[in-house]
Amino acid sequence: MVKQKPEEKARLHIDKLLEGAGWTIQDYPEFNLGTSPGVAVREFPLDSGFTDYLLFLERSAGGVLEAKPEGTTLSGVSEQTAKYLTGIPNGLPKVQESPPFSYESTGTETYFRDIRDPNTRSRSIFAFHKPETLIEWSSQPDTLRSRLKTMPTNHPLIREGLRDCQFEAIQNLELSFGDARQRALIQMATGSGKTYTWQEVYRAIQCTTPELKYN
Repeated sequence: MVKQKPEEKARLHIDKLLEGAGWTIQDYPEFNLGTSPGVAVREFPLDSGFTDYLLFLERSAGGVLEAKPEGTTLSGVSEQTAKYLTGIPNGLPKVQESPPFSYESTGTETYFRDIRDPNTRSRSIFAFHKPETLIEWSSQPDTLRSRLKTMPTNHPLIREGLRDCQFEAIQNLELSFGDARQRALIQMATGSGKTYTWQEVYRAIQCTTPELKYN
């Protein structure tokens, strides 16, 4: 029995995760982009080398996925995937001039980055996104993190009806969103109106979702 190499073992796990998210896995050069909205083509040749997976969204290149053996520090692989994103051949259809999505994965750990984000950086995610999700994101003029960054300026918080502590909590939370911090904690005293303050979540949804009209 031939023992699998660590990277081959990782790819088996990655294939299952991609298929679970709705991707069709195909090999280069026998690929057919018309089989589904999301096609991940293995070992695709680019101007900058071979990417482990080139991700196609509705027949257009939308991103890359780099597979690494389990135990690899993925935060150090983002430079490699960035090189692949800029190395996609000119004759190949792309969702944008520069395809925005990159993944690094060991099959047990996965990082994701959207290069359009302000101060873009890779971040850990639980699962691969569905092709439909990336198609929707690529059609939007800016990213969620971009909209969060400009939310306080584009939609000033109305102070009327808010206590000072409530106004300060919401204001600081939005500044945290704008700094692309992945976690935030609001700590307020008993009786200070935490439930009312948490209506901020509806404001955030309205301000950052393009199809909703802000009131």
